[in-house]
Amino acid sequence: MNELLGFSAVVSGYGDARILHGIDLAIRERERVAILGRNGVGKTTIVNTFVGAARLISGEVRLLGERAASIRHFTAARLGIAVVPQGRRIVPNLTVRENLILGAAAGRDKPWTIDRVFDLFPILRERAGTPGTSLSGGQQQMLAIGRALMANPLLLVLDELSEGLAPVIVDELAAVLRKLADSGTGLLLIEQHFGLVHRVAERYYVLSKGSIVEEGQLAGLSLESLQRHVAV
Repeated sequence: MNELLGFSAVVSGYGDARILHGIDLAIRERERVAILGRNGVGKTTIVNTFVGAARLISGEVRLLGERAASIRHFTAARLGIAVVPQGRRIVPNLTVRENLILGAAAGRDKPWTIDRVFDLFPILRERAGTPGTSLSGGQQQMLAIGRALMANPLLLVLDELSEGLAPVIVDELAAVLRKLADSGTGLLLIEQHFGLVHRVAERYYVLSKGSIVEEGQLAGLSLESLQRHVAV
């Protein structure tokens, strides 16, 4: 399978602060991968590094198998790597439909359209003309996923998808992610919710103090064992 996202010996951070230390990882086509770890260990900095929000100090970032010599905020999206950011970042004063239209700015070809997003999340069709920020937390997360899908990604990156959501909504989103994976979309979950990871991902990395301390397959690994592996 072709590589969609790769890090080799990546050191990155903000200003003079180094947050990530020698990160090696790879996500290939159609894979479902999770990056696990406690708060403050650098998980979101992994995302910020390949979208250009964190400074790449040394090492190599590869997008679709090619070294990214210059990373700007739109580079990953145009190549087919879309991010559902932590906190959702729904644009205020725009309707649900207008927020979805923003997702198409990457200019990538179909198959994802507003109608297809509405088929995936029928509640968004019902609320299409209402402000995106007036939705419930779970509905806003659906909107954030739909907006990312409008970029027609090969790889969908979800940063703390479950944060602040009721268990029933997490269950619903887990089913959606499995459906997306079955259709061929690669998934990278940046998560603390072990149950969501266990239901969706097939492979995992554990991040601690800015370094990857473990990686493995989820097949045959119980939820309790996964929790013990991350207790670092």
